[in-house]
Amino acid sequence: MKIKLNQLANAIRFLSIDAVQKANSGHPGMPMGMADVATVLFKFHLRFNPKNPSWVNRDRFILSAGHGSMLLYSLLYLTGYDKFKLEDIKNFRQLNSICAGHPEYINNSGIETTTGPLGQGLANSVGLAIASENYKKRFGSKIINNKTYVIASDGDLMEGISHESMSLAGHLKLKNLIVFFDNNKISIDGSTSLSVSDNYKKRFESYGWNFIEINGHNEKQIDNAIKKAHKSTKPTIISCKTIIGYGSPNKSGKSSSHGSPLGEEEINLVRKKLKWPYSPFEIPSEILDEWRLIGAKGEALEKNWLDELNKSKKGIKENFNYFNNTIFRDDLNDLINSKKEKYFKDKTPAATRQCSMKVIEALNDLLPNLIGGSADLSGSNNTKASNSVVLNSKNYGGNYIHYGVREHGMAAVMNGIALYHNLIPYGGTFLIFSDYCKPSIRLSALMGLRVVYIFSHDSIGLGEDGPTHQPIEQLAGLRAIPNLNVFRPADMNETLECWEASLNNEKGPSAIILSRQKLNYISKLSGKENKCLKGAYEVNITAHDHKVILIASGSEVSLALETQDLLKGVNIESKVVSMPCQELFDQQNEEYKNKILEDNNLIVTIEAGAINCWFKYLKKNDLAIGINKFGKSAPYKEIYEEMNLTSNKIASIIQKKLMN
Repeated sequence: MKIKLNQLANAIRFLSIDAVQKANSGHPGMPMGMADVATVLFKFHLRFNPKNPSWVNRDRFILSAGHGSMLLYSLLYLTGYDKFKLEDIKNFRQLNSICAGHPEYINNSGIETTTGPLGQGLANSVGLAIASENYKKRFGSKIINNKTYVIASDGDLMEGISHESMSLAGHLKLKNLIVFFDNNKISIDGSTSLSVSDNYKKRFESYGWNFIEINGHNEKQIDNAIKKAHKSTKPTIISCKTIIGYGSPNKSGKSSSHGSPLGEEEINLVRKKLKWPYSPFEIPSEILDEWRLIGAKGEALEKNWLDELNKSKKGIKENFNYFNNTIFRDDLNDLINSKKEKYFKDKTPAATRQCSMKVIEALNDLLPNLIGGSADLSGSNNTKASNSVVLNSKNYGGNYIHYGVREHGMAAVMNGIALYHNLIPYGGTFLIFSDYCKPSIRLSALMGLRVVYIFSHDSIGLGEDGPTHQPIEQLAGLRAIPNLNVFRPADMNETLECWEASLNNEKGPSAIILSRQKLNYISKLSGKENKCLKGAYEVNITAHDHKVILIASGSEVSLALETQDLLKGVNIESKVVSMPCQELFDQQNEEYKNKILEDNNLIVTIEAGAINCWFKYLKKNDLAIGINKFGKSAPYKEIYEEMNLTSNKIASIIQKKLMN
């Protein structure tokens, strides 16, 4: 018995319908509408192996329209991914189910990225496509020739991040990127005409994309559009005119099928209309077998690929294995220690953004998998080193991307680069613009991706650019994100250590916060220990019976040391603690934390920013010195004076506190 494509598609539809109904929560309309497109893609075009979901040369399938998650879960179950059983489908949206409300990235599962916040998956796909081209340049088109396919909704294309990322993709001529636009003209509020009147064809052609329009329920048109996209020299968007809730007599084409279960009565009508006389969650064996055969083709595809890798030109296999399997931790540690010794000798004052560039220059020679970039601030962030090579449409083998003024897009693209296989992305902008990046940073942390964010111009210390560019609450906001390490180094030594800590963290992202102004070298001893890994450490103690502990980060560590000198002059002994990373300090054992904080002392925290993230270290009578208002435009020393962030002012406050 030959199984028809619409029968395969209906298996997706009814698993989706039944799962949403059982959960009494979810979005059935999109899976019902895009089932035909997904079926043609998986049966005839997508290269994947359910037995090895991490095969490097697999095609990536990104469901950017994450609300339609049951489309993805149905496909993964039907094609035979081990992590997806029928019981998982039945437990859709339940506690600890792999079938979460929106797809959540799990390595080696078949879920390629976390989606749901619209536009994010689309931007991730641009990063995946860039990474694929980078790999292809390194190892050749016989070894790497995978494509990235995306299903995106009207909501994805409304989000501003879609403009940023798709514009970049067109500029880079990422011909391996193919997007299916689920053009069903329905959003939550109703018809998309309520809020959108874009000419999509002109929009995407202006980006440098191919634009193809098809009937999303016509199998031949779907197939032909994909074949046409494969021959393109540009990224392609295929506008699929679909009917949301396809097959539902009363809810198809309506917003009522978007975000709510259809209801038992309507589901019965859908079964009748689509001639599906089976119980909930029942997939006839002949249809399931056909889907499993589609998945099983991947084993032969990967075997052929391995044969190609094994017979490749001399050096390619060895380079491939070296690039993907080498652990650089020991070499990195040796490099960092050698640079620490070098810079300890002269102790030259320097802005930490300049220190970071020196680190990047050294890292470029060690780490072939480091891919940098900046949101049009390369010279200000100092993210582009003298040995950086620009990655562009003429040279995908570079290690530096000019992202343009696209902070949000940059951050999401970096997530895609990190997801591809073994690349480590870093990218820079001003700390104030971390707000533009934050949704993507949050997803980096949620997925546990090794992404390094470089944020320079870290405080009012940037001076004349004024309050629009002077961050106040940004440090506190970043520190509030779970699983994100926020580093604020105080000198060259700490910058080296923070970079090392960031690169060795394979379970989450890091943000390295850097100064514009020059800072004094504060490290007192040269040593191999990475003190920043403890999050905080003692810099200087004037006497063991000290009464005051000054805790600071970044540029304010120098300010704390100046304050310590003034206190010493009036016979107040103190200890200065540098706390470059609160998150790592919070992970230390109680013995170490007690050693740093010491109960019987007045603790004074100093930072040129919001103070609320410091209260967790303070007792009732301790002091948090910082800024609770916006800055001003003036030379940075004058602003510090205006904000009462001077050693004289702080020492005076401490003296008064001790007298009370």
